[in-house]
Amino acid sequence: MRVLFQLLALYLVYKLIFDFIIPIFQTTKQVKNKMGEMESRMNEHLKQQQFETRNTASDNKATKPTKEDYIEFEEVK
Repeated sequence: MRVLFQLLALYLVYKLIFDFIIPIFQTTKQVKNKMGEMESRMNEHLKQQQFETRNTASDNKATKPTKEDYIEFEEVK
């Protein structure tokens, strides 16, 4: 009878480890990897945006406004 209880306890421990603990560990690891990938993509996108913004700003500074850029107006009193 005692052997039967020990076998039952071993079976329950086995089921707990392989059906609960290991899947949770694997899922946690997978979520961490996906979050890391998403963060790296987000950082890469941010760097790309900053690079484009700097290039646009430097392009705007490099060109002088022409006469066509201004609109003449009269003050109305």
